Amino acid sequence: MLVKKRELPILLVNLAYILSFGLVSVWRLNYEFMIYVGVVVLFLCLIAATQRRVGFSRTVLWGLTAWGFMHLAGGTVYVGGARLYELILFPLLPAQGILRYDQFVHAFGFGAATLVAYHLLRPRLRERPVGWGTLSVLIVLMGMGLGALNEVIEFGVVLVAPEAGVGGYLNTALDLVFNMLGAVMAVCWINVQRRRQKSDLPAV
Repeated sequence: MLVKKRELPILLVNLAYILSFGLVSVWRLNYEFMIYVGVVVLFLCLIAATQRRVGFSRTVLWGLTAWGFMHLAGGTVYVGGARLYELILFPLLPAQGILRYDQFVHAFGFGAATLVAYHLLRPRLRERPVGWGTLSVLIVLMGMGLGALNEVIEFGVVLVAPEAGVGGYLNTALDLVFNMLGAVMAVCWINVQRRRQKSDLPAV
């Protein structure tokens, strides 16, 4: 069995929202989010196949689950005739469209991705300890790198489905900024856990 019994609810939640949003995307002929559903399925399979060896914590797994759900909901749920991704959560800088649901998902999602990066890096740190300041910078850069990879994927989606509502240069720049904020918040959270556990290498 690829997943443990305590991880089964996480798998079932993932399968439920992927199937639901996948059917909605097919019904609406939403090619952009058909591709994104495929990407989420790909990463779900990758995590399920490697979970026995890697052993991601439930905190990380639930974080990734919430990210996947929020991402697919953003493109398939409509509020007042507009996609959820366009919804302004808080008019911080209305002229620039800040703070939108899209930006919140980027910050949350790449915060979760940063925890994944740290989890994968953590075993190596036992062999070669690194100062926490240096490590913090490296982890943030890893999270930002994953965020940049996401923008490359979005560019590919635009090439395949030109009608995709990904947005232009300003949208991409804001995405990268909120990816960075998410990575920084993840490192702050790791540091809080480290201090609570009085350990240089906390579990996440």
